[in-house]
Amino acid sequence: MAGREDPPEGTPDGPPGGDDEYRSVVFDESFVRAARLQEFSARERMTDREHAVRVRGARTRTAHHASGRGPRRLLALFVLIALAFGTAVYLGFRQPYRVPAPVGADGRLRMTVVPLAPAGAVPGGTPADLLAHSPAAHFARGGEGIRIPSKVVRTADFTESQIRTALFIARDYLEASSLDADVLAGRDRQPVRTLLDPEQIPQFDRSFAAPAADGLYDPAGWLVAFAPAKVRLVAADTRVHGTLQYQQTADRALEVTSDHTFVYTLRPAGSATAKASLFTVRRELSFRFDLDDLEKHTAHLVESEVGAGPEACSAGAATTFTPLLAGARAPSGSPAGVDPYATGRLSGELCGVLTGSAEPAPTTHPAPAATHTS
Repeated sequence: MAGREDPPEGTPDGPPGGDDEYRSVVFDESFVRAARLQEFSARERMTDREHAVRVRGARTRTAHHASGRGPRRLLALFVLIALAFGTAVYLGFRQPYRVPAPVGADGRLRMTVVPLAPAGAVPGGTPADLLAHSPAAHFARGGEGIRIPSKVVRTADFTESQIRTALFIARDYLEASSLDADVLAGRDRQPVRTLLDPEQIPQFDRSFAAPAADGLYDPAGWLVAFAPAKVRLVAADTRVHGTLQYQQTADRALEVTSDHTFVYTLRPAGSATAKASLFTVRRELSFRFDLDDLEKHTAHLVESEVGAGPEACSAGAATTFTPLLAGARAPSGSPAGVDPYATGRLSGELCGVLTGSAEPAPTTHPAPAATHTS
Protein backbone atom coordinates (compact mmCIF):
# COMPACT_ATOMS: atom_id res chain seq x y z
CA MET A 1 0.00 0.00 0.00
CA ALA A 2 1.32 3.42 -0.88
CA GLY A 3 2.44 5.73 1.86
CA ARG A 4 0.96 9.09 2.69
CA GLU A 5 3.74 10.89 0.77
CA ASP A 6 3.54 8.67 -2.33
CA PRO A 7 1.42 9.52 -5.33
CA PRO A 8 -1.76 7.45 -5.84
CA GLU A 9 -0.19 5.50 -8.66
CA GLY A 10 2.82 4.59 -6.52
CA THR A 11 6.43 5.58 -6.75
CA PRO A 12 7.58 6.17 -10.37
CA ASP A 13 10.20 3.98 -11.86
CA GLY A 14 13.47 5.21 -13.33
CA PRO A 15 16.25 7.37 -12.13
CA PRO A 16 15.59 10.66 -10.46
CA GLY A 17 15.67 13.80 -12.61
CA GLY A 18 13.43 12.43 -15.34
CA ASP A 19 10.12 13.84 -16.42
CA ASP A 20 8.31 11.70 -13.92
CA GLU A 21 10.11 13.41 -11.08
CA TYR A 22 7.55 16.27 -11.10
CA ARG A 23 4.52 14.11 -11.79
CA SER A 24 3.41 14.54 -8.19
CA VAL A 25 3.21 18.39 -8.54
CA VAL A 26 -0.35 19.53 -9.24
CA PHE A 27 -0.58 22.71 -11.43
CA ASP A 28 -4.12 23.80 -10.70
CA GLU A 29 -5.79 26.82 -12.36
CA SER A 30 -4.96 29.28 -9.55
CA PHE A 31 -1.31 28.27 -9.74
CA VAL A 32 -1.20 28.93 -13.47
CA ARG A 33 -2.89 32.33 -13.14
CA ALA A 34 -0.47 33.33 -10.41
CA ALA A 35 2.62 32.50 -12.46
CA ARG A 36 4.84 35.49 -13.17
CA LEU A 37 6.35 34.01 -16.35
CA GLN A 38 4.43 32.59 -19.27
CA GLU A 39 5.94 30.87 -22.29
CA PHE A 40 4.96 32.25 -25.67
CA SER A 41 2.91 29.91 -27.86
CA ALA A 42 4.40 28.30 -30.97
CA ARG A 43 2.67 30.84 -33.18
CA GLU A 44 4.03 33.73 -31.06
CA ARG A 45 7.57 32.27 -31.13
CA MET A 46 7.48 32.32 -34.96
CA THR A 47 7.50 36.15 -34.91
CA ASP A 48 11.21 36.35 -33.94
CA ARG A 49 10.65 37.29 -30.37
CA GLU A 50 13.77 38.17 -28.43
CA HIS A 51 12.63 36.35 -25.28
CA ALA A 52 10.90 33.00 -24.93
CA VAL A 53 8.67 34.11 -22.09
CA ARG A 54 6.76 37.21 -21.04
CA VAL A 55 6.05 38.68 -17.62
CA ARG A 56 2.45 38.32 -16.65
CA GLY A 57 0.40 40.61 -14.50
CA ALA A 58 2.09 43.96 -15.31
CA ARG A 59 -0.64 45.10 -17.67
CA THR A 60 -3.27 43.56 -15.50
CA ARG A 61 -2.05 45.37 -12.42
CA THR A 62 -1.69 48.64 -14.39
CA ALA A 63 -5.20 48.27 -15.70
CA HIS A 64 -6.40 47.41 -12.21
CA HIS A 65 -4.77 50.50 -10.73
CA ALA A 66 -6.04 52.65 -13.59
CA SER A 67 -9.53 51.31 -13.12
CA GLY A 68 -9.19 52.14 -9.44
CA ARG A 69 -7.96 55.67 -10.19
CA GLY A 70 -10.72 56.33 -12.73
CA PRO A 71 -13.58 56.65 -10.23
CA ARG A 72 -11.38 58.69 -7.91
CA ARG A 73 -10.47 61.09 -10.74
CA LEU A 74 -14.11 61.46 -11.70
CA LEU A 75 -15.01 62.18 -8.09
CA ALA A 76 -12.24 64.80 -7.79
CA LEU A 77 -13.37 66.43 -11.06
CA PHE A 78 -16.95 66.52 -9.83
CA VAL A 79 -15.87 68.17 -6.57
CA LEU A 80 -13.84 70.83 -8.47
CA ILE A 81 -16.78 71.60 -10.77
CA ALA A 82 -19.10 71.88 -7.78
CA LEU A 83 -16.69 74.26 -6.01
CA ALA A 84 -16.28 76.41 -9.13
CA PHE A 85 -20.04 76.62 -9.61
CA GLY A 86 -20.59 77.48 -5.96
CA THR A 87 -17.93 80.21 -6.12
CA ALA A 88 -19.49 81.70 -9.26
CA VAL A 89 -22.93 81.77 -7.65
CA TYR A 90 -21.51 83.36 -4.47
CA LEU A 91 -19.65 86.06 -6.41
CA GLY A 92 -22.72 86.66 -8.54
CA PHE A 93 -24.65 87.62 -5.43
CA ARG A 94 -21.79 89.62 -3.95
CA GLN A 95 -20.71 91.61 -7.03
CA PRO A 96 -22.69 93.77 -9.48
CA TYR A 97 -23.27 92.59 -12.99
CA ARG A 98 -21.16 94.12 -15.73
CA VAL A 99 -24.00 96.03 -17.29
CA PRO A 100 -23.33 98.64 -19.96
CA ALA A 101 -24.06 102.25 -19.07
CA PRO A 102 -27.32 103.03 -20.87
CA VAL A 103 -27.10 106.82 -21.04
CA GLY A 104 -30.35 107.42 -22.82
CA ALA A 105 -30.85 105.10 -25.75
CA ASP A 106 -27.47 105.68 -27.36
CA GLY A 107 -25.02 106.10 -24.46
CA ARG A 108 -24.32 109.78 -25.19
CA LEU A 109 -23.89 112.56 -22.65
CA ARG A 110 -26.84 114.94 -22.33
CA MET A 111 -25.78 118.51 -21.53
CA THR A 112 -27.23 121.92 -20.77
CA VAL A 113 -24.99 124.99 -20.92
CA VAL A 114 -26.35 128.35 -19.77
CA PRO A 115 -24.37 131.62 -20.15
CA LEU A 116 -24.85 134.04 -17.26
CA ALA A 117 -24.80 137.69 -18.27
CA PRO A 118 -23.77 140.52 -15.90
CA ALA A 119 -26.43 143.02 -14.89
CA GLY A 120 -23.99 145.92 -15.36
CA ALA A 121 -20.28 146.43 -15.78
CA VAL A 122 -18.14 143.50 -14.70
CA PRO A 123 -16.44 144.30 -11.34
CA GLY A 124 -12.65 144.59 -11.51
CA GLY A 125 -9.81 144.84 -9.00
CA THR A 126 -6.92 142.87 -7.58
CA PRO A 127 -7.37 139.09 -7.29
CA ALA A 128 -7.15 139.18 -3.50
CA ASP A 129 -9.68 142.01 -3.17
CA LEU A 130 -12.12 140.40 -5.61
CA LEU A 131 -12.04 137.05 -3.84
CA ALA A 132 -12.25 138.58 -0.36
CA HIS A 133 -15.48 140.37 -1.31
CA SER A 134 -17.14 137.50 -3.16
CA PRO A 135 -19.05 134.34 -2.16
CA ALA A 136 -15.81 132.46 -2.92
CA ALA A 137 -13.96 134.08 -0.02
CA HIS A 138 -14.05 130.88 2.00
CA PHE A 139 -13.72 128.40 -0.86
CA ALA A 140 -10.76 126.03 -0.89
CA ARG A 141 -7.91 126.45 -3.36
CA GLY A 142 -7.84 124.23 -6.43
CA GLY A 143 -8.20 120.50 -5.93
CA GLU A 144 -8.58 120.88 -2.16
CA GLY A 145 -12.16 121.90 -2.85
CA ILE A 146 -13.01 118.53 -4.46
CA ARG A 147 -13.37 116.34 -1.41
CA ILE A 148 -14.17 112.66 -1.14
CA PRO A 149 -16.84 111.91 1.49
CA SER A 150 -15.15 110.91 4.74
CA LYS A 151 -17.65 108.12 5.37
CA VAL A 152 -18.48 105.61 2.65
CA VAL A 153 -21.00 102.80 3.21
CA ARG A 154 -21.27 99.84 0.87
CA THR A 155 -24.42 99.36 -1.19
CA ALA A 156 -26.19 96.11 -2.06
CA ASP A 157 -23.76 95.33 -4.90
CA PHE A 158 -20.75 97.64 -4.45
CA THR A 159 -18.14 97.36 -1.73
CA GLU A 160 -16.72 100.32 0.14
CA SER A 161 -13.48 99.98 -1.84
CA GLN A 162 -15.31 100.01 -5.18
CA ILE A 163 -17.32 103.08 -4.19
CA ARG A 164 -14.16 104.93 -3.17
CA THR A 165 -12.62 104.02 -6.52
CA ALA A 166 -15.61 105.53 -8.33
CA LEU A 167 -15.39 108.70 -6.24
CA PHE A 168 -11.67 109.06 -6.96
CA ILE A 169 -12.30 108.64 -10.71
CA ALA A 170 -14.96 111.36 -10.57
CA ARG A 171 -12.55 113.62 -8.68
CA ASP A 172 -9.81 112.95 -11.22
CA TYR A 173 -12.20 113.92 -14.01
CA LEU A 174 -13.19 117.14 -12.28
CA GLU A 175 -9.56 118.09 -11.69
CA ALA A 176 -8.54 117.30 -15.27
CA SER A 177 -11.52 119.09 -16.83
CA SER A 178 -11.65 122.10 -14.49
CA LEU A 179 -8.16 122.68 -13.06
CA ASP A 180 -5.51 121.27 -15.40
CA ALA A 181 -3.44 124.22 -16.66
CA ASP A 182 -3.11 122.94 -20.24
CA VAL A 183 -6.82 122.13 -20.46
CA LEU A 184 -7.81 125.53 -19.08
CA ALA A 185 -5.54 127.27 -21.60
CA GLY A 186 -7.09 125.33 -24.48
CA ARG A 187 -3.76 123.69 -25.34
CA ASP A 188 -4.60 120.08 -24.54
CA ARG A 189 -7.74 117.97 -24.07
CA GLN A 190 -6.05 114.60 -23.67
CA PRO A 191 -6.08 114.59 -19.83
CA VAL A 192 -9.88 114.66 -20.03
CA ARG A 193 -10.25 112.37 -23.03
CA THR A 194 -8.26 109.53 -21.43
CA LEU A 195 -10.66 109.43 -18.48
CA LEU A 196 -13.76 108.92 -20.63
CA ASP A 197 -15.48 105.64 -21.32
CA PRO A 198 -14.28 104.63 -24.83
CA GLU A 199 -17.80 104.63 -26.23
CA GLN A 200 -18.12 108.36 -25.47
CA ILE A 201 -14.89 109.33 -27.23
CA PRO A 202 -16.60 109.89 -30.65
CA GLN A 203 -19.09 112.32 -29.07
CA PHE A 204 -16.28 114.10 -27.25
CA ASP A 205 -14.19 114.49 -30.40
CA ARG A 206 -17.13 115.71 -32.47
CA SER A 207 -17.98 118.32 -29.82
CA PHE A 208 -14.65 120.05 -30.49
CA ALA A 209 -14.55 119.39 -34.22
CA ALA A 210 -18.05 120.79 -34.81
CA PRO A 211 -19.41 122.54 -31.66
CA ALA A 212 -23.17 122.93 -31.45
CA ALA A 213 -25.54 124.24 -28.78
CA ASP A 214 -27.85 121.27 -29.23
CA GLY A 215 -27.48 119.49 -25.91
CA LEU A 216 -25.05 116.92 -27.33
CA TYR A 217 -21.99 118.62 -28.80
CA ASP A 218 -21.21 121.68 -26.67
CA PRO A 219 -17.57 121.61 -25.50
CA ALA A 220 -18.54 123.38 -22.27
CA GLY A 221 -20.46 120.26 -21.31
CA TRP A 222 -17.17 118.36 -21.10
CA LEU A 223 -14.59 120.80 -19.73
CA VAL A 224 -13.61 124.37 -18.89
CA ALA A 225 -11.28 126.20 -21.28
CA PHE A 226 -10.39 129.81 -22.13
CA ALA A 227 -8.91 131.29 -25.28
CA PRO A 228 -5.28 132.15 -24.38
CA ALA A 229 -5.24 134.89 -27.02
CA LYS A 230 -7.95 136.76 -25.11
CA VAL A 231 -7.61 135.99 -21.41
CA ARG A 232 -4.91 134.96 -18.97
CA LEU A 233 -5.70 132.80 -15.98
CA VAL A 234 -4.31 133.64 -12.56
CA ALA A 235 -4.07 129.96 -11.70
CA ALA A 236 -3.02 130.29 -8.06
CA ASP A 237 -6.30 132.01 -7.19
CA THR A 238 -8.77 129.43 -8.53
CA ARG A 239 -11.28 128.57 -5.81
CA VAL A 240 -13.52 125.52 -5.59
CA HIS A 241 -16.43 124.41 -3.46
CA GLY A 242 -18.88 121.54 -3.80
CA THR A 243 -19.90 117.99 -2.99
CA LEU A 244 -19.61 114.43 -4.27
CA GLN A 245 -22.40 111.95 -3.60
CA TYR A 246 -23.18 108.40 -4.69
CA GLN A 247 -26.01 105.90 -4.89
CA GLN A 248 -26.75 102.55 -6.48
CA THR A 249 -29.24 102.66 -9.33
CA ALA A 250 -32.15 100.30 -9.89
CA ASP A 251 -30.23 98.46 -12.63
CA ARG A 252 -27.33 97.73 -10.27
CA ALA A 253 -24.89 100.39 -11.45
CA LEU A 254 -23.19 103.01 -9.30
CA GLU A 255 -24.06 106.67 -9.87
CA VAL A 256 -21.84 109.49 -8.62
CA THR A 257 -23.10 113.08 -8.75
CA SER A 258 -20.89 116.13 -8.40
CA ASP A 259 -22.01 119.69 -7.75
CA HIS A 260 -19.13 122.17 -7.71
CA THR A 261 -18.60 125.87 -8.24
CA PHE A 262 -15.27 126.91 -9.76
CA VAL A 263 -14.17 130.54 -9.49
CA TYR A 264 -11.38 131.65 -11.84
CA THR A 265 -9.45 134.91 -11.66
CA LEU A 266 -8.81 136.32 -15.14
CA ARG A 267 -6.93 139.19 -16.74
CA PRO A 268 -6.77 140.32 -20.37
CA ALA A 269 -4.12 138.45 -22.34
CA GLY A 270 -0.80 140.26 -22.60
CA SER A 271 -1.35 142.49 -19.58
CA ALA A 272 -0.01 141.86 -16.10
CA THR A 273 -1.28 145.15 -14.64
CA ALA A 274 -4.86 145.29 -15.94
CA LYS A 275 -7.64 144.83 -13.41
CA ALA A 276 -8.61 141.27 -12.76
CA SER A 277 -12.15 139.89 -12.80
CA LEU A 278 -13.80 136.71 -11.63
CA PHE A 279 -15.38 134.10 -13.87
CA THR A 280 -17.64 131.55 -12.18
CA VAL A 281 -18.59 128.12 -13.54
CA ARG A 282 -21.17 125.98 -11.79
CA ARG A 283 -20.86 122.34 -12.92
CA GLU A 284 -23.32 119.59 -12.01
CA LEU A 285 -22.17 116.25 -13.43
CA SER A 286 -23.63 112.79 -13.19
CA PHE A 287 -21.32 109.79 -13.64
CA ARG A 288 -22.24 106.15 -14.05
CA PHE A 289 -19.90 103.27 -13.20
CA ASP A 290 -19.91 99.53 -13.72
CA LEU A 291 -17.10 97.10 -12.93
CA ASP A 292 -15.40 97.66 -16.29
CA ASP A 293 -15.24 101.42 -15.65
CA LEU A 294 -13.75 100.85 -12.21
CA GLU A 295 -11.11 98.45 -13.56
CA LYS A 296 -10.17 100.73 -16.46
CA HIS A 297 -10.31 103.94 -14.38
CA THR A 298 -12.73 105.59 -16.81
CA ALA A 299 -15.89 107.63 -16.30
CA HIS A 300 -19.16 107.45 -18.20
CA LEU A 301 -20.89 110.84 -18.09
CA VAL A 302 -24.68 110.79 -18.01
CA GLU A 303 -25.63 114.44 -17.58
CA SER A 304 -23.82 117.77 -17.49
CA GLU A 305 -25.47 121.02 -16.42
CA VAL A 306 -23.31 124.11 -16.62
CA GLY A 307 -23.92 127.76 -15.79
CA ALA A 308 -21.04 130.15 -16.50
CA GLY A 309 -20.50 133.91 -16.40
CA PRO A 310 -20.11 136.71 -16.86
CA GLU A 311 -20.76 135.99 -20.53
CA ALA A 312 -22.98 137.48 -23.16
CA CYS A 313 -26.28 135.75 -23.75
CA SER A 314 -25.29 135.51 -27.38
CA ALA A 315 -22.28 133.36 -26.54
CA GLY A 316 -22.76 130.25 -28.61
CA ALA A 317 -21.13 126.86 -28.47
CA ALA A 318 -17.38 127.14 -28.91
CA THR A 319 -14.30 125.24 -27.86
CA THR A 320 -13.61 127.85 -25.15
CA PHE A 321 -15.61 130.20 -22.96
CA THR A 322 -15.75 133.89 -23.91
CA PRO A 323 -15.70 135.76 -20.58
CA LEU A 324 -16.59 139.40 -20.23
CA LEU A 325 -13.65 140.97 -18.40
CA ALA A 326 -13.38 143.82 -15.90
CA GLY A 327 -15.38 146.87 -16.93
CA ALA A 328 -17.14 145.14 -19.86
CA ARG A 329 -20.92 145.04 -20.20
CA ALA A 330 -23.19 142.53 -21.81
CA PRO A 331 -24.48 143.55 -25.24
CA SER A 332 -27.81 145.33 -25.07
CA GLY A 333 -30.96 143.45 -25.81
CA SER A 334 -32.70 140.48 -24.28
CA PRO A 335 -32.45 136.88 -25.37
CA ALA A 336 -34.43 136.05 -28.47
CA GLY A 337 -38.07 135.17 -27.93
CA VAL A 338 -39.25 131.61 -28.35
CA ASP A 339 -42.58 130.61 -29.93
CA PRO A 340 -43.50 127.18 -28.55
CA TYR A 341 -46.31 126.89 -31.12
CA ALA A 342 -44.03 127.28 -34.11
CA THR A 343 -43.04 124.14 -35.97
CA GLY A 344 -39.44 123.15 -36.52
CA ARG A 345 -36.45 123.37 -34.23
CA LEU A 346 -36.56 125.75 -31.27
CA SER A 347 -34.30 128.69 -32.04
CA GLY A 348 -34.16 130.44 -28.68
CA GLU A 349 -31.04 130.31 -26.49
CA LEU A 350 -30.88 129.64 -22.77
CA CYS A 351 -29.48 132.55 -20.80
CA GLY A 352 -29.38 133.73 -17.21
CA VAL A 353 -28.48 136.98 -15.45
CA LEU A 354 -26.01 137.14 -12.57
CA THR A 355 -27.56 138.47 -9.37
CA GLY A 356 -25.78 141.10 -7.34
CA SER A 357 -24.94 138.64 -4.60
CA ALA A 358 -23.20 136.38 -7.14
CA GLU A 359 -20.69 139.05 -8.18
CA PRO A 360 -17.81 140.44 -6.12
CA ALA A 361 -18.09 143.84 -4.51
CA PRO A 362 -14.45 144.94 -4.24
CA THR A 363 -13.51 148.19 -2.56
CA THR A 364 -12.33 149.49 -5.91
CA HIS A 365 -15.66 148.97 -7.61
CA PRO A 366 -19.27 149.57 -6.47
CA ALA A 367 -21.52 146.58 -6.23
CA PRO A 368 -23.93 146.21 -9.12
CA ALA A 369 -27.67 146.26 -8.53
CA ALA A 370 -29.28 142.94 -7.76
CA THR A 371 -31.27 141.24 -10.48
CA HIS A 372 -33.26 138.06 -10.77
CA THR A 373 -32.31 134.93 -12.68
CA SER A 374 -34.29 134.42 -15.85
